[in-house]
Amino acid sequence: MKPGPPYRVGLTGTVAAGKSAVARRLAEWGATVIDSDELARELVQPGFPAFAGIRDAFGEDVIGSDGTIDREVLGRLVFEDDAARATLERISHSGIRELRARLIAEATAAGARVIVEEVPLLFEVGLEADYDVIVVVDAPQPLRQARARTSRGWSAERFAAIDAAQLPGTEKRRRAHRVLDNAGKPEELDAAVRELWKAVLSAAAEGREDLE
Repeated sequence: MKPGPPYRVGLTGTVAAGKSAVARRLAEWGATVIDSDELARELVQPGFPAFAGIRDAFGEDVIGSDGTIDREVLGRLVFEDDAARATLERISHSGIRELRARLIAEATAAGARVIVEEVPLLFEVGLEADYDVIVVVDAPQPLRQARARTSRGWSAERFAAIDAAQLPGTEKRRRAHRVLDNAGKPEELDAAVRELWKAVLSAAAEGREDLE
């Protein structure tokens, strides 16, 4: 009998809450993971249409010494300016959609049972209907700010600007089917993700959209 379509999980959350850690665990256990940030990085490489569009829109200041987009410079520009952010989204989102659709089709053809898409702006760009279930990873704001400073080298100002550009955690939680709180130890997150994975596999096997 031909297998059904993959079970699709939308993975999102607040800034520096631990989405990538969750995605890594799920990949280790057999999920096919698509990272929208990775897609965005690929699409702004020289030779892709988005590269020329970004250079034309933001100028040579966003081009690094190696000839590629300086994502740090571009990030500061777009998260401090709503109009600039809208311009970048217009340039990049169509390319991301095309690449995303191709990867999903390839994974489906290869027999993937579960596809997890890590999408920081899942709600903001209106992708809720694309998934069987949406998982939100969240943690208290002071903890997330400390993590961003330690792991990414972000200033408090940069963290605040990026955090403010997204929906508040309370709203993301309200829209989620499952919330993973990442305020504790790594082993606590591991246990929560393992329970999530068991629920996803059960739903996928039984053809259910909801998680029990």
